[in-house]
Amino acid sequence: MNQPNFWDNSAQANKLMRELKYLKGCVEPFENSVKRASDLKEFLTLAEGDAAMTAQIQSELQALEKEASATEIQTILGGPFDKNNAILSINSGAGGTESCDWANMLLRLYTRWTQNKGFELKALDILAGEEAGIKNVMLSITGPMAYGLLKSEKGVHRLVRISPFDSNKRRHTSFASVDIIPEIEDDIDIEIKSEDLRIDIFRSSGPGGQSVNTTESAVRIKHIPTGIIVQCQNERSQLQNRQVAMRILRARLYEQKIKDQEALVSKERGEKQKIEWGSQIRSYVMHPYTMVKDHRTDVETGNVQKVMDGDIDMFIEAYLRMKANKKE
Repeated sequence: MNQPNFWDNSAQANKLMRELKYLKGCVEPFENSVKRASDLKEFLTLAEGDAAMTAQIQSELQALEKEASATEIQTILGGPFDKNNAILSINSGAGGTESCDWANMLLRLYTRWTQNKGFELKALDILAGEEAGIKNVMLSITGPMAYGLLKSEKGVHRLVRISPFDSNKRRHTSFASVDIIPEIEDDIDIEIKSEDLRIDIFRSSGPGGQSVNTTESAVRIKHIPTGIIVQCQNERSQLQNRQVAMRILRARLYEQKIKDQEALVSKERGEKQKIEWGSQIRSYVMHPYTMVKDHRTDVETGNVQKVMDGDIDMFIEAYLRMKANKKE
């Protein structure tokens, strides 16, 4: 970075800056934890039976334990795209207004989680429900290890509650699916031929006819050979929407390529494929009792409101540790 010609190639320079930020994010938390542990040892020596000081050290030790746990998770995230930004999609299931409202509740959950992490969240595409909530939404989440952390959220999420839309106050079960893909850099070898694309331009719209663009700036792209369709309508110009849509398409095509390779290997081994869409990963129960339980790790909590406010790290970390242990 100290070289005088460092910024001559802005694309390469920005890539190196991102790499530097990632590496600092790996090294600095570890160094800070080591220093903090050393300081606590010294404070413990000075405490000499002082109850108030000992209690403060105990509190600091608990905070250090949480910090060290987060650092440990970083060592688990060694996949080729774990450090990448993430593209998160939420789709309401069958059930009309109930499921649309549940999808909107999940949108709030992941928005809060993103804010708690200090990550950046941007809506790329959103379709409102007919009466309430949303039918689907696609989000770009920018931050260190965003994909590596959020990949644990992929699957079907189930809600059980007394419906606010039911005048008889009956209990309802709603489903919504969450999908996560990594944002792929341009240097990844994914061939996209222009003749394989069908690009449609249309006007974007918001709920109730609000936020309707006066120009046709929303973009929908279909990759004809695979049938993959992506769209973006929340950027200011057609060009920006097209660039974002192409970035999402690259990520989808890369994901499809990996799935095809895994399916081929599984076929050779005679393994039965798991249907991801049908796998219920977590239940959120608000009636007749309160509980959120992850069915893959059996981690659960009775504090549903805290989870709905974005506190899902306990589920993420348990899942990542489980996967790491299976690999070992």
